[in-house]
Amino acid sequence: MHPELLHIGPLTIYTYGFMMATAFLVCYLILKYEIKKRGDDPEIASNIIFWGAIGGIIGAKIFYMIEFSGDFLQDPLGMIFSGAGLVFHGGLVGGTIAVILFIRHAKKPLGEYADIIGPILLVGQGIGRIGCFFAGCCHGIACNLPWAVTFPHASPPADYPVHPTQLYEMIINFTMFFLLVKFVRPRLKKSWMTFAIYLMIAGLERFLLEFIRVNPKVAWGLSSAQFTSMGIFIAGLILLIILLNDIPIPGFSKRRQ
Repeated sequence: MHPELLHIGPLTIYTYGFMMATAFLVCYLILKYEIKKRGDDPEIASNIIFWGAIGGIIGAKIFYMIEFSGDFLQDPLGMIFSGAGLVFHGGLVGGTIAVILFIRHAKKPLGEYADIIGPILLVGQGIGRIGCFFAGCCHGIACNLPWAVTFPHASPPADYPVHPTQLYEMIINFTMFFLLVKFVRPRLKKSWMTFAIYLMIAGLERFLLEFIRVNPKVAWGLSSAQFTSMGIFIAGLILLIILLNDIPIPGFSKRRQ
């Protein structure tokens, strides 16, 4: 663990916060490049990142308070204004809603932008997981693999070898971004298809990793994140089926020019 990156006088730069800032910056640069490549004003990227961050933080907090409703009822203000509790799925939902509203307001093709943004989210999440690794959060269950690590000061602590699930997720996300952008998206003819596949990847990846993470189970041996993951995967699958079968839903079946 290396939760504190450096100290500048009384100021402490935390590794998790630094990696989150890096994630936003890298996503912004990739998004700006993609938007410029399609001939739009690249400055739209800064607005998308801004509103995505605002919506993501709000969504992440809401999901966190729902997941830990007992703690929230005991100290609602403390949970709302604390620096903890940024649940990825909540951030994905909240950020998606905020970005959709902005793109609609900007009168841009929502499906085409969704196909650009979806893969970029994989990069942001992958970089964020590096921060999780150094902070010691989101680690896995005990194992005896050669690459197992310990997080003695984590929450929950693990002073025994565990799966570095943060690094698993980082590798998966970076790999899937490359495959989506390099091989999948160029071959798809309809808007929304890349985003639908992204949703399926995001849902399946988290659902499977949860089996070796330490999150508490809530029902049927599954964690709350796994139920959310199933919802995200099913949403992507339904969207993909709609597109493949040319079911006429306005705004979803438009072909790329």
